Amino acid sequence: MSLNINKVAVLGSGVMGSGIAAHLAGAGLDVVLLDMLPKELTENEISKGLTMNDSRVRNRVAQLNKDRVTNPRNKAIYSKKMASRIKVGNFEDDMDLISDCDWIIEVIVENLEIKKEFIKKIGEYAKDDCIVSSNTSGVSINKIVEDLPLEFRQKFLGTHFFNPPRYMKLFEVIAGQDTLPEVVDFMYEFGTKRLGKGIILAKDTPGFIANRIGSHALVTAVKLTEKYGYDFGTVDQLTGPVIGRPKSATFRTLDMVGLDVFKKVPSNTIKAIDDVDEIEALTIPNFVEKLISDGRLGDKSKGGFYKKVRSESGSKTYMWDYKNQVYIEAVRVKNPILEEAKKSENPLSTLVYGDSEESKFVWENIKSTLLYSAKIMPTITDNFKDIDKGMMWGYNWELGPFAIWDMIGLEKSVEKMKDEGEIIPSWIHDRLAFGNKKFYDGVDTEEAYIDLKESKNNIVSENDGARLLDIGDGILCLEFKSKRNTITEDVVEMIMTSVREVEENYKGLVIGNRNKNFSVGANISVVSKLASQGEYKVIEDMIDNLQKANMALKYCKKPVISAPYGMTLGGGAELVMHTHMTAAHAETYMGLVESGVGLIPAGGGIKELLLRMMDKLGNVSTGEVLGELRETWKNIVLGKVSSSAHDAAEKGFINKNDQIVMNRDYIIDEAKKTALFLYNSGFRPLEKKKIPVLGATGRAALQFDLDFLSRGGFISDYDAFIANKVAYVLTGGDVSNGVYVTEEQILQLEKEAFIDLCKEEKTIDRMKSMLKTGKRLRN
Repeated sequence: MSLNINKVAVLGSGVMGSGIAAHLAGAGLDVVLLDMLPKELTENEISKGLTMNDSRVRNRVAQLNKDRVTNPRNKAIYSKKMASRIKVGNFEDDMDLISDCDWIIEVIVENLEIKKEFIKKIGEYAKDDCIVSSNTSGVSINKIVEDLPLEFRQKFLGTHFFNPPRYMKLFEVIAGQDTLPEVVDFMYEFGTKRLGKGIILAKDTPGFIANRIGSHALVTAVKLTEKYGYDFGTVDQLTGPVIGRPKSATFRTLDMVGLDVFKKVPSNTIKAIDDVDEIEALTIPNFVEKLISDGRLGDKSKGGFYKKVRSESGSKTYMWDYKNQVYIEAVRVKNPILEEAKKSENPLSTLVYGDSEESKFVWENIKSTLLYSAKIMPTITDNFKDIDKGMMWGYNWELGPFAIWDMIGLEKSVEKMKDEGEIIPSWIHDRLAFGNKKFYDGVDTEEAYIDLKESKNNIVSENDGARLLDIGDGILCLEFKSKRNTITEDVVEMIMTSVREVEENYKGLVIGNRNKNFSVGANISVVSKLASQGEYKVIEDMIDNLQKANMALKYCKKPVISAPYGMTLGGGAELVMHTHMTAAHAETYMGLVESGVGLIPAGGGIKELLLRMMDKLGNVSTGEVLGELRETWKNIVLGKVSSSAHDAAEKGFINKNDQIVMNRDYIIDEAKKTALFLYNSGFRPLEKKKIPVLGATGRAALQFDLDFLSRGGFISDYDAFIANKVAYVLTGGDVSNGVYVTEEQILQLEKEAFIDLCKEEKTIDRMKSMLKTGKRLRN
């Protein structure tokens, strides 16, 4: 069977359905989005003289939901331009639109009988080789299609996106008893590479994997709250980052999710199981039921476990006192037990084996999750690692249950559990009996993508800021090690080493890493300290070295490919802009943000934006150049950051022919493939060329925009001072319109402006404020 997906139908345009449609469009797929007919006309439709037969009325539900997810403010789609890939319609008039779709996803109400009837209707229109799936969070996949022909069941499966589809990595694939293995394999590959998801294979059981484990863990924490008599603030400290969970921990997470939704997930599981102990474990406490019945559903209502009260003097956070049935002020007090545990090498292990009440709470909470995960594992999946992945990708846990077990010691913790009379699942006993004292051996991964930590990647060179790895096939990878991947002197030195090494001995260079962000830019603390001390010559040398390193990358005799993702700011963005090509993760937030700390880009960022702008425009009039110049200037002055890699291409930070990779795990692989392709295709180093600039003519035009921004209150007087510096560099300095300048001339202007700004007290104040508060000072 030959399977391919180019066009997808999403049937149901609610929050989940429209979000899926937006993500699919972002992946380059054509999408048909259908929903129900509206029941009646709106007042607006009546005023326009429309009737229920008008297509604008009949498609209203799907159209409104499409408009919502394609609005850039809602951040559901990479670019508003992708909205054209989504065609809307309704279930009554437009089911024929799904007849040429390669994949049809049902995303309607979570009701078995309704789903069965609707899937049967889909079967009347779907082509023979079409994959059909239900995006359900727990309805039985097998029961949905039990009355349909075998040929249909063989190409049917469950596909469970997590919300919001653009950002949540987890994608559960649930095969039915008749689903063909090649269909599952195809969807695994397609979901991973094309949709950028982390796939786990779940069995057709209630709640599947992540929601089954996650709802149990949350209910456990809520129940223990009542048992120990703790308030929500205390429990959120005990169930947050200290045990590898998100900062929102338990109760803040549930307020975001909604208490009604929190109840729904375990309730659905309870209806489908008959294990008395599990039913008891998944039953939420009465005080939560009371909050739900009172309409206190969390952030979307008048409060939940917490609520914010705003007044003229500011806002205060209150939390529900479940003992006295009243809201009380939430005052965060550092817990000394937790603070002491954080100082240890293994805070979680220190906590679970401690003697304090807090330690007992954490142990009981963790123990419950570990034993439940181990007990239920054979029922819900064939691989315990899928449980860990599900909790990390779907619930944002730092570690899954079995990785946590390794952290606290499998053998030691099992002995403690046995001493407390707990029943240990037989497969855990068997692992220990065979000498497997850990779930993960900690050596090499089994992933399909390049893992820079693998021992086979030999270190070619290394210093405190970066290391150069041989990742095979004649390709090197430069990996940053500095804090937050800042561009330090050590990183700059390693860039120069990398260029020399690759030119002499290798085929190409990849610049990439596996940290939270690609790079947040220069080390502002160093610049701030040097500026405060008046060490301007040292700053000048630093800028000079950075510029030389970036130019070395650009004019390297072998291909250099960057692999940015996440925050790629300031000097990090400038580095990427000097590589030959880019393999950027779709979620790349890129920008030249130096104005926020009172500086301008000085690593060649202005130069590269100018070059790219002029290359794109070609031989056009001054008026046409001015339009583009204004946008480029504003992007720098306002420190605009791209909302995605697609937006980065629109803003000129990456080229429109650069590769955008949906799955962050594979960006280094794709960068390596690109480097090899360029090398094997007879790579030719770039040749330097001069840049036409607008000089004083361009600055006069920018001054008009600057006056508008100043009068409108969009920028402060000091912002305007910095903006003038940017304009001076971007237009080539004191030259006439149409003069050609070298890259080195623009770099010199960048450097001079940067150093001049370092001498200003307001710039120093901005840098100090950013370092202290993490926020931009508008002085």
